[in-house]
Amino acid sequence: MGWYCVSWVLFHFAYHFLKDVRPRLKGKKLKAFQHLTKKERRILVVGDLHLPFTLTGYIEFCKDSYEKWNCNQVIFIGDIIDNHYSSYHESDPNGMGGGDELDLAIKMVAKWSKAFPEADVLIGNHDRIIMRKAFSSAIPHEWIKSYNEVLGTNWNWCESIVYDDVLYEHGEGGQAKTKARNNMMSSVCGHTHTACGVEWFVGKKYRVFGMQVGCGVDADTYAAAYAKNFKKQAIGCGVVLGGHTAINVLMPLGEKKAKESRVL
Repeated sequence: MGWYCVSWVLFHFAYHFLKDVRPRLKGKKLKAFQHLTKKERRILVVGDLHLPFTLTGYIEFCKDSYEKWNCNQVIFIGDIIDNHYSSYHESDPNGMGGGDELDLAIKMVAKWSKAFPEADVLIGNHDRIIMRKAFSSAIPHEWIKSYNEVLGTNWNWCESIVYDDVLYEHGEGGQAKTKARNNMMSSVCGHTHTACGVEWFVGKKYRVFGMQVGCGVDADTYAAAYAKNFKKQAIGCGVVLGGHTAINVLMPLGEKKAKESRVL
């Protein structure tokens, strides 16, 4: 008898609850993620890689994010390679030599190129280190190979690029929020490894955002030792839908390091 009473109460509670809810749901059944099927540009923005010092699992995370958000375009925000051996700052004397570091970086770039064969790549300050040293050594640019020739890619390398009225730059000279305010234009940047987020600026006749996408750098490698006392690296990527929506996607914490990361 006790179970009968309990069942009767639960039945009537559920009946009246659903009866109250049904009218509010009527005509409101929308297809999940229907905004990801519109004919618009959906860009995955990959954070700073600093190859070969990239966190293991970051490439899988970016590939999963590309699929989850039904992206149809890719932008690398810059600093594809680290060039630690040739840095303008102090290099680790126990680190790899230039040839070994570049060889390992090229092998890892190949995985990214296979995953995203067509992409725009913003030239970061670490990417241009070799070009800068060639310039300061008075070497004419005709003697210098292109990024694609050295790294074996077929990407579009550029200083900045605009899609759907959104400016994409590596981020030297100011974070995305500063560029968004100064240019009155939505902006996406990397460069600052500890920053990840979207900030909106709204006026009477404009509405723009600034997005920092985070990075994919392994903080435990010697190339990142300079930042050991900084805030934790913001490991993530960004997604921009049609130029109107900016989304930060953060990589789950506790991911294991790859073998190649542990030996660096």
